[in-house]
Amino acid sequence: MDGQDSAARISDSELLVMQEFWAAEAALTANDLRQRLSNRWDGSTVKTLLRRLCAKGAVATEKREVYYFHPAISKKEYEDFAARDLLQRVYGGSARNLVASLVDASSFSEEELRELRALLHGEK
Repeated sequence: MDGQDSAARISDSELLVMQEFWAAEAALTANDLRQRLSNRWDGSTVKTLLRRLCAKGAVATEKREVYYFHPAISKKEYEDFAARDLLQRVYGGSARNLVASLVDASSFSEEELRELRALLHGEK
């Protein structure tokens, strides 16, 4: 299973767990995750979500003194997949319609508009 397959199957709750990994930028133990997510879920729920992510190939394990977990897909890989998926599912593949919807629904700052123009013109 590649990163795109893993990304496609991540639920909203599992995404919150993945965001903790990406924010930590380091491998975490199950206990680390339980502490980070204690305001949202109890320990058994975190363990279930972690087990599901491992089964999907989105999280990998490493045995040290205890098991450490780390993301098998990067935040960038997930963002790229999610953007392509949204574009296809909601906008029928039309990037123009997606951008038009964002412009209609948002008020961009001048700085954001400059950055978007630079992106559209191939500038970094």
